[in-house]
Amino acid sequence: MPEPKNKTKIIQQQTVKKLFSRLMELLNEKYSASGVDLLDVANEFGAPVYIYDGNKIIEQYKRLVNAFKPVNIKVKYACKALNNSAILKLLKQEGCGLDTVSINEVKLGLRAGFAPADIIFTPNCVSIEEIQEAVKLKVHINIDNISILEQFGSIYGNTVPCCIRINPHILAGGNTKISTGHIDSKFGISVYQLRHVLRVIKSSNILVNGLHMHTGSDILDAGVFLQGAEILFDAAKDFPDLQFIDFGSGFKVSYKEGDITTDIEELAASIAHNFAEFCKEYGRELELWFEPGKFLVSESGYFLVKVNVLKQTTATVFVGVDSGLNHLIRPMLYDAYHSIVNLSNPAGKQRIYTVVGYICETDTFGWDRKLNEVHEGDILCFKNAGAYGFTMSSNYNARFRPAEVLIYNNKAQLIRKRETFEDLIMNEVELEF
Repeated sequence: MPEPKNKTKIIQQQTVKKLFSRLMELLNEKYSASGVDLLDVANEFGAPVYIYDGNKIIEQYKRLVNAFKPVNIKVKYACKALNNSAILKLLKQEGCGLDTVSINEVKLGLRAGFAPADIIFTPNCVSIEEIQEAVKLKVHINIDNISILEQFGSIYGNTVPCCIRINPHILAGGNTKISTGHIDSKFGISVYQLRHVLRVIKSSNILVNGLHMHTGSDILDAGVFLQGAEILFDAAKDFPDLQFIDFGSGFKVSYKEGDITTDIEELAASIAHNFAEFCKEYGRELELWFEPGKFLVSESGYFLVKVNVLKQTTATVFVGVDSGLNHLIRPMLYDAYHSIVNLSNPAGKQRIYTVVGYICETDTFGWDRKLNEVHEGDILCFKNAGAYGFTMSSNYNARFRPAEVLIYNNKAQLIRKRETFEDLIMNEVELEF
């Protein structure tokens, strides 16, 4: 027997209501990290503020380690990307080591509880005195020029081991400013200078326990790593006391929808096979080291800012926010892209805006971006802001650096206070005139 027409109409109306209700849920979906609403974090700690999702960092670390099983892999987090002690401790508890590029980064690592044996020191263009200070702290020393190698050898001979950073002359990376392995790079000792290096090592009886390379950041092609690997494997034949081979990092992460990223699992399968074959030829198993920075922390980060003003010109609608290149310099320095979303109006109609900062020179975060309609006072979120955000921030224009918050165990916790005027002038020495 057919349903009454009025009952069918009621069912249709209920279905439409359910669909409309679900649509509104999706439109009003809150942006969150590990279940914590980002807008709530901004309300609690203010803006601008950097927020990091601890669970995402751990997920990335485990993904990398698991991809390379059963190779004896050691991950050394490149803390130049984000060096807050809370982040360092989080990775340390997972078993991660540390890659440092300055003596103060070494000290930050030791302060966070890393054992000296788990820290590698890879500086560039520093004095021998800084190298000596690192030796006293008993961390791994990585040397990237012949002058320092000669001085190191004359001081320590074979009493302190060191690693050698080789420049393989491979042009790789998403931007020339972050390509470090090409022929015109200041980093590393040219692979064509190996014979000179070997003479220095022999004359000073230097103990070399590792070989290192880092070709650049944002590398997509696994072939780049494999090409560099073959160069290191070939060079290793002249170094009988190696304990590890260090491939640096440079894994590409996604900054916008549709971005191609480094396929870690594919890369691991290729390198693991080649590394195993190399170890057989070398005569014993070595450790395989990587030094990821951006790969571990970039996607964990969100940078929240408040809209100060909307300014419409004859050609552009500007969204002026309470931040600038003093807090996030990557867009101006590297032409880096960060997705921007309006947390305060997720269901609003999309319009075209150019998002700019409050610094007294051009500091554009994003040109002609589609954002849900923006109003003064709204909170905007820059995604993928965990790497090279706060660590490259400054006090330009006498502005304060922002607070940092870690979301972990379903809780948002302050891990760095927002600066104050007292912080700004604390190191000045007053003169009487």
